[in-house]
Amino acid sequence: MDLQAVLQRLEGYGSEQTRKTYRRHGASANQYGVSFANLKLLKKELKTNQALAEQLWDTGNEDARMLATMIADPNSISVEVVEKWIGNWPYYPGVDAVATLVGKAPFASALVPKWTTVEDEWVSYGGWQLVAQLATHDKQLPDDYFAAYLTVIETSIHSRPNRTRHGMNGALIAIGLRNADLEEEALRIARVIGKVEVDHGDTSCKTPDATTYIEDTKFKRDAMAKKRAKK
Repeated sequence: MDLQAVLQRLEGYGSEQTRKTYRRHGASANQYGVSFANLKLLKKELKTNQALAEQLWDTGNEDARMLATMIADPNSISVEVVEKWIGNWPYYPGVDAVATLVGKAPFASALVPKWTTVEDEWVSYGGWQLVAQLATHDKQLPDDYFAAYLTVIETSIHSRPNRTRHGMNGALIAIGLRNADLEEEALRIARVIGKVEVDHGDTSCKTPDATTYIEDTKFKRDAMAKKRAKK
């Protein structure tokens, strides 16, 4: 399926109700309003296609760009491309999608120091989302790698830009859920920093309390482990 055929499919899947929802979350007017369920159908059909992903991105259409992150190849995409994508998309679901993609790339950990320290709110948000991705999925990185970012969170989260604070809070949670040693330090920091205030605009989105989230998730994991052990 070529670019024009994909765009026609996206347009056909669009709806005003979805466009309205996406606009509330920061999407631009250049969108069809395609549900994630339909984007996943297209992803399954198109499979991995880096060349098409870059063509979709260059259209500037929000739905095309989201689909681009879903069919891009993390093993062949370049640093230059992902930096262009994350630096030109002030839309938090889009930044989340780019961070998820980059989290699977071989250069992921190398981008974290740069992205988490830039002044741009959206890129730094993406950097902290990337920290969360690595904490969740990269089992090779040592605890010291994440401990350093816990220190940054403790000392600076309340002074960072709005969306960056949300990303840092998410990274704190993900690091705390990585293993028991990091959990102890993450919970200590969560209690020190207290509530993280984030303005989510005209949406029902909320920034979770890190202490409660880590403790509740750990309780559920332990309960599931005990249940499996009894079988």
